[in-house]
Amino acid sequence: MRGDGISPAQIPGPPAEGGIEAIVAAGGLHNYQLRLHAEYGPVVRFPLPGADLAVSVADPVLLEATAKMNKRPEKLFEFLTPLQESGNLQTIPADEHVPWRKVMLSVLAGRPSHEAHFARFTELTAEMADRWAGLASPVELQKDLSELSLRMICEYALGSGLESEESAGRVVSAFEDLLTEYLGRLYQLETPGTEEERAARAEEALTYLRATVDQVIAAHRDRDGAVPDDADRSDLVAALAASGETPARIRDTVLMTLLAAHHTTGVAISWTLYLLARHPDVAKRVSDEVDVVLGDRAVPEYGDLKRMTYLDMVLREAMRLYPPGPYGARETTEELVLGDYTVPAGTTIFYPFWAVHMNPEYWPDPEVFDPDRFTPEASAGRPRLAYIPFGIGPRSCEGAGLAMVEAELVLSALLKRFDFELASDQSIQPIERFVLWAAEDIRMNLTPRA
Repeated sequence: MRGDGISPAQIPGPPAEGGIEAIVAAGGLHNYQLRLHAEYGPVVRFPLPGADLAVSVADPVLLEATAKMNKRPEKLFEFLTPLQESGNLQTIPADEHVPWRKVMLSVLAGRPSHEAHFARFTELTAEMADRWAGLASPVELQKDLSELSLRMICEYALGSGLESEESAGRVVSAFEDLLTEYLGRLYQLETPGTEEERAARAEEALTYLRATVDQVIAAHRDRDGAVPDDADRSDLVAALAASGETPARIRDTVLMTLLAAHHTTGVAISWTLYLLARHPDVAKRVSDEVDVVLGDRAVPEYGDLKRMTYLDMVLREAMRLYPPGPYGARETTEELVLGDYTVPAGTTIFYPFWAVHMNPEYWPDPEVFDPDRFTPEASAGRPRLAYIPFGIGPRSCEGAGLAMVEAELVLSALLKRFDFELASDQSIQPIERFVLWAAEDIRMNLTPRA
């Protein structure tokens, strides 16, 4: 696309020096982006390690020009490369990504897949709620809910091939070992053990996870090693194997699915419960809706979710205020016009989800928690990219539909059973650790509901 706009050098932004120091001083890239756009406007040029030119866009109308871009900046995602054998799934070329994404969406976005796993998801949720009911001290929302979401996605991606509950637990612990080490390196966090011990533990975990996926793949094949024509298309591994993906690509896909779905769903539920605890009027309204839909049942059935329209609005508003993944990025492959500006090929286009969601032009009083922003009437007058918690375009999150099902299931079951009150003497500070965490978790007192 070619235009006669202003050159990238004239895009407003901070000095080129001290980029990483400014990001750290702001408390992370998400806060840094909020400050940049508040000071410089909807299009900002800023220094980003690993990018020759980075432009952040917080206007949903201008974002439309980038919506079909299918290239991610390789340097920003290279920290994930050691986890993958068949090429970094975050940055594979479009000709590989398009067919892979089609298979992923055929499973992750499909109702048959959601329904097939729903009963097991409710069992896992009920087990956690039973555990919570026996505690005298406050619960740590993010810790417990992230573990729950990891157990759910392990069951989803591997469940039909895991031999036992013990095997499922080992997968969870191995993935936690792996993630602790890699996120520790990425964010320079202090983690237990020497560098050699941590590296060995992570390598052992990665080897175990790959071997487990191989066992699951083998369980989907017949004696001749072929995938039956009637393979269950609600099963992620079966669908990938039936499509002809290599074992290495299937292993990588399972690992990336665990990574993407682990903390994101758990922190989305945590932030929602945090906001409900701070807004008892909203909490009562959504609990009343849950009571009406579920009656005397403790957990929902799949068909119940579409009837809990206010719960859906509450969750969406929580993800507007606290998007689990706080940003995304693409790379231009040709000249691109963004309003008055023209940027060259090779530019990193940054999607600051949080800054987009806090844009006062489209979200009046953006810091106010108001689920009624998501009524059909209110949503109809808003640009479609004003709300992008799962990203945009051909690299958006394939598991968005599944994540919403999981989150609404868990929220409805917990709100049916408990009232939530924030424990005293805690400061809730959002920080970016791959997802948008509360720095010291969110401690909550629970009161059983009659």
